[in-house]
Amino acid sequence: MLSEKHAVTSFLESEGEILILLRSEHVSTYPGKWAGISGSLDSDKTSDEQAIVEIEEETGLSREHIKLIKKGKPLILDDENLNLRKVIYPYLFHIEARSKIKINWEHKLLKWIKPEDIDKYDTMPKLKETLAQVLSWQSEDDAKRAI
Repeated sequence: MLSEKHAVTSFLESEGEILILLRSEHVSTYPGKWAGISGSLDSDKTSDEQAIVEIEEETGLSREHIKLIKKGKPLILDDENLNLRKVIYPYLFHIEARSKIKINWEHKLLKWIKPEDIDKYDTMPKLKETLAQVLSWQSEDDAKRAI
């Protein structure tokens, strides 16, 4: 039986592009793979809170620099190699100031890409599906207000 872990994966959007990060050799899972901003869910935090913590830790951005666009439905990732079932909570945030991003030790490179180009990168498992959960740039609240 697989052990279960809950995690968040957030994408930052700016100027119609999304940020992906190349994981460093210092991380325990998926080194050398492209990813969003992700991390395990701490037992004392909600997924919403954890998403913001990970963004602050991995990009140096503060919550004043980000705006939640969409929270997607959780996905299941079964990784037999790691004997792990991961429940992934996807998020999309908008940022204005790309230049303020300072990646930490978990990543060695950042890249802004068109969402439709995600297949061109060697990503961690289910990154494309995670992104698809939040791809509509308009939030449900924005859509309701527009009616």
